[in-house]
Amino acid sequence: MAEHATPHFANDAGVSTIAIGAREFMCIGAKPPFDHPHVFLDMGSDDEIICPYCSTHYKFRPDLHADQTDPAGCLWRTPTPA
Repeated sequence: MAEHATPHFANDAGVSTIAIGAREFMCIGAKPPFDHPHVFLDMGSDDEIICPYCSTHYKFRPDLHADQTDPAGCLWRTPTPA
């Protein structure tokens, strides 16, 4: 399967806020198989947004790349077949 063009973020740690380097992304709640329906979120010109499904608070941080998060490890990538 191809890599996602839009970053997907998960909150397995259950933190209240995740800093990310993207303004358009998908929130998946937790990593599969415990994910919620994948919700596309667009901050527009704002610097933060709350997922309406799981209430995770996402904050844009321009010093992070689109595939980086704080805390680390919240980016989800489709597993590559072995």
